[in-house]
Amino acid sequence: MAPTGSAIAGQLKQVVYYHLDNLSYNNALFFAERLVAHDPCSNDSVYLLSLCHLRLGDHHIALETSEPAVDRGGNVSCSYIFAQCCLELGRYKDGIMALDRCRSLWSRKCSLGKHGATSRAQHPDGASVFCLLGKLYRAYEDKKKATLNFEEALKMNPFMWDAFTALCDMGVSVRTANIFKPNDMMLGSLNEDPTNGILSEQKDSTAFNPMEPLPKKTSVRPGIFDSTTDPFDSQRPAAGNEMPLGGNHHSSENDFMSKINATRSRAVTTVDSGFDSVETPIPNYDSNIPRINYPLEPPQAPPRKTRNAQPIESGLADMPPKMGYRAGTKRTHKLQDRPEDTMAEPHPSFLRAAASAISGIDKRRAVSGQLGQSKGHPEEPGAPQRRSARLFRGANAKANSGLPNAGGSRELKKARPPVSRIVRPNSSGSNVGRAVSGNRKPLEENGMDVDHGEAPRIKEVHPHHLTMKPAEPESVKVEETVKYIMELLKKFGSGYLALSRYQSAEALASYISLPRSHQDTPWVLSQIGRAYYEQAEYAEAEKYYRRLHIKAPTRLEDMEIYSTILWFLKRETNLSFLAHELIDMSWHSPQAWCALGNAWSLARDHEQALRCFKRATQLDPKFAYAFTLQGHEHISNEEYDKALTSYRQAISADHRHYNAYYGIGKVYEKLGNFDKAYIHFHSASIINPTNAVLICCIGNVLEKQRHIVKALQYFTKATELAPQAAQTRYKKARALLALNQLEEARAELDILKTIAPDEATVHFLLGKLYKSLNDKGLSVRHFTIALNLDPKASSQIKEAIESLEDDDSFDDSMMA
Repeated sequence: MAPTGSAIAGQLKQVVYYHLDNLSYNNALFFAERLVAHDPCSNDSVYLLSLCHLRLGDHHIALETSEPAVDRGGNVSCSYIFAQCCLELGRYKDGIMALDRCRSLWSRKCSLGKHGATSRAQHPDGASVFCLLGKLYRAYEDKKKATLNFEEALKMNPFMWDAFTALCDMGVSVRTANIFKPNDMMLGSLNEDPTNGILSEQKDSTAFNPMEPLPKKTSVRPGIFDSTTDPFDSQRPAAGNEMPLGGNHHSSENDFMSKINATRSRAVTTVDSGFDSVETPIPNYDSNIPRINYPLEPPQAPPRKTRNAQPIESGLADMPPKMGYRAGTKRTHKLQDRPEDTMAEPHPSFLRAAASAISGIDKRRAVSGQLGQSKGHPEEPGAPQRRSARLFRGANAKANSGLPNAGGSRELKKARPPVSRIVRPNSSGSNVGRAVSGNRKPLEENGMDVDHGEAPRIKEVHPHHLTMKPAEPESVKVEETVKYIMELLKKFGSGYLALSRYQSAEALASYISLPRSHQDTPWVLSQIGRAYYEQAEYAEAEKYYRRLHIKAPTRLEDMEIYSTILWFLKRETNLSFLAHELIDMSWHSPQAWCALGNAWSLARDHEQALRCFKRATQLDPKFAYAFTLQGHEHISNEEYDKALTSYRQAISADHRHYNAYYGIGKVYEKLGNFDKAYIHFHSASIINPTNAVLICCIGNVLEKQRHIVKALQYFTKATELAPQAAQTRYKKARALLALNQLEEARAELDILKTIAPDEATVHFLLGKLYKSLNDKGLSVRHFTIALNLDPKASSQIKEAIESLEDDDSFDDSMMA
């Protein structure tokens, strides 16, 4: 019969998902095309085909493939793929309209907790679509709607980290404590399907728990124990000689099993009461389906009625394993946790195996027609009894009285099945009790491996030592796990939010409070280095970026910042090596070209540096920092118009890129337009209020406009933010000296002399100070030190020395 169309489509879908999960996108694309050819009207087929194109980076083809399904409506997945392509191709409005058209299908849907190692949610949920809408609105420069969509995404799913970082990068005021906390929708979604998500990952990662139920075994163990494999592993594929459960059985086999089941409980009582030195733990189940490794042979003769075939004591199934058999405990626990309803009746396959085993014994008849006996088993009723049998009989006479009479004992000995050493009551296998007799010989004819005299080595286990801990509800596990992750995310979020506001000290405090294992990750190292960079502590920032580059040598993100730090530290060799290493590794990365441009800039080859920065902007037109570096090089070449163009392009790429505002301010300052310079410096300081350099630039502009008092306020604030910044403290001391606040100026210069003892300008200003204090000796001394440190300024310094007797007004033209 020919297969149905739905069956063919289902099989093709399975193949496509298989290749997608295994990252074989070309294979997935091929079968997705077959699926669309077979079922072209199905939205699922179109979705899979467009998804394959998207994974391969073919955004135009993916958009074209999904567009008809978007026009028809009714499929969230196709609209989601279409919107993703619109985001990449710059068609932001089309992507927004496509998602809004099917809003009723996804707005209240949350699939958190339905994703695991074996399951997926086929369609995107509300949080994912809200986040994508936020990205589209942000690119469309609609900040208000972008903010609303990002907030909705975080309300539905606080794990939407990119929505949080987008809000921070946009400068939106957020509270991490209100974002990263469990909500009812999230917990309800996680608790809907406990087999997936957090709980399934916990079960997969935790060690074996003998108190939890395990999957039932569906095969009988092979006849010979193989120590090289784990026969108790339920995941092991069935061997050729294993019998699946199920099948027909004969009435004689039912009779045989009924005898075994009838004597089970009595045998357990016998063992407990007859051996004071051995206390066998009794499990809390009644298993009636033992696993017996009978030889799989066809019946040769009808089975005979048995008298007292030794049963499989459930109490002997929990003894500790013998050394050398590692798999014993695992099988023991699986037997314990098997539900009682599945073990109430003997399974047909077991009975068939029993019949085969009994017939196998008949094959071993001797020439005289008697059954072959194993050594150590008395054939006649009058034969001397073994010590273990006497102990066994004396220990529990009542249990023996319920067994068949002695008349059937010979029949029992003739038809006794060759019980495996694994389940034999008197074998010391990995998960059975100690043997009644310690000197039994193995049945070599049957290939059975019965141990000799190992029972005394078995450790006694008392039932009351096995204490069961009360099972924790799964909802509690989920809630506690989510709380832990949320507390971790609060620290990450607090650090990222503080750094986005350029509050470097708070960011460092948050990142340092993270566990050590997280502090050593590349992302955190980069964030810590960035925080020190914003504080202008370039030496400390370089340490973290160097650690980052050693830990992740192929990481490209933030390498442009690392190259700028090396530029500030004037480490030309390290910067050149880093630039060439990045270029060799990734020729098409803008970060690599920025590093190479910084290397050329440090070598004072501004034209080559400009070529590198322009190449970076060609590779990524939204890379604002590359435009800013272009502007810096144009200023070095005194090309101020080109510099203004580059800075404005940087602001267009990123509205919160304060470096570009700073660059425009520097251009206007050099052109003498102090009002515009002040406006742009002030705009940059609003974005980054903790940058001492920006605040000092505002003070410079005010000082040049002869607003010394206002300038002093900015210089004071800058020194508070960067106490070790020599340039800022020098300008503050100069303003104090201009305002004739001599003692305050003297205190600042004393600190500055400690910070920069070899700076000629500091000693020149000290000479001016002591001149105003009428201390000619110290004034001449500091003028002389300044002359020795900077011979090029000899004319100005000599003029200052000659004017010591004059009452010249304050003039520090050397420092201008």
